[in-house]
Amino acid sequence: MPGARNAVETCLAVQPGERVALFADQASASVAASIASALEERHAALTGFLLEDFGPRPMREAPQEILRALETADAGILCMQPQQGELGVRMAIVRVVERRQIRYAHMVGVTPAIMQQGMRADYRLVDRLSDKLRERMLRAETLTVKTEAGTSFKAHFDRKLDWVKTSGLISRRYWSNLPAGEVFTTPATVDGTFVCDATAGDHFNGKYGDLQTTPLVLKIAGARLTGVECAREDLQREFWDYCHTDENSDRVGELAFGTNLGLSEMIGILLQDEKFPGVHIAFGDPYGSQTHADWKSRTHVDVLTRNCDVWIDDDQVIEKGRYQLAHLGLS
Repeated sequence: MPGARNAVETCLAVQPGERVALFADQASASVAASIASALEERHAALTGFLLEDFGPRPMREAPQEILRALETADAGILCMQPQQGELGVRMAIVRVVERRQIRYAHMVGVTPAIMQQGMRADYRLVDRLSDKLRERMLRAETLTVKTEAGTSFKAHFDRKLDWVKTSGLISRRYWSNLPAGEVFTTPATVDGTFVCDATAGDHFNGKYGDLQTTPLVLKIAGARLTGVECAREDLQREFWDYCHTDENSDRVGELAFGTNLGLSEMIGILLQDEKFPGVHIAFGDPYGSQTHADWKSRTHVDVLTRNCDVWIDDDQVIEKGRYQLAHLGLS
């Protein structure tokens, strides 16, 4: 309940009488129940939907009842576990959210453990750190990321593209994943090696779990995926095929800082682990409505690495997964 109240009161700032649409699947029912209780405490006008009521999973299209509910809501919340082939459903929901500019919490992969950990963060502190990083990156020339596991890459940036803050304080302009804590853009170039020794996104997280013992070694040149190596041949082949679904599926669409200072360890669930202090990337759709990138993809898959060392230009701001807060003007 503390995490649910944080989501409703702090992150979404739900006011008494506001109309809130809550969508959940059976696997996330306990989390949805806690959020529903928090909404009732705020005297919100709640409309709830269970995804399985609309047919078998994975769903191929977003149910019209869900899209209609968002047309009249002041805020929306999605609590579900991702299944292969459902990215288009989630993107359809987000399109309505962005067109209407309503406050929206995207909680794909949420678990009770996440509600007890990442959702109990001090989101006002997360917001301060995210602001400082965004300010620095708007004028940065390069970002360098290294890990002991073998990650080593440099990124450069296009000043015409925005750095987006999703710190948990949700506004009408920007929806957010919850738990939150990211600052991201679409990079102009990425060159080097990214070792995914944590989790990968979309359906890969649920299917393959934590990749620490069988990491994906990803070769990148000019912000395009050029090679994949993995001890698991099935994972290697499936990841390569996924990243060649369309002409931009192999393109780095997102480079992000995790800024949730309330996290002390990765738990093997992407929704929370991508907010862990460090830097991660994603191949595929660049969230152009937010970053202003002028290209699209039908796919989007995050890849995470552990214990990053990160330099903004020549200034090391993260050492072994810990922010050097003084370097960012925070004590």
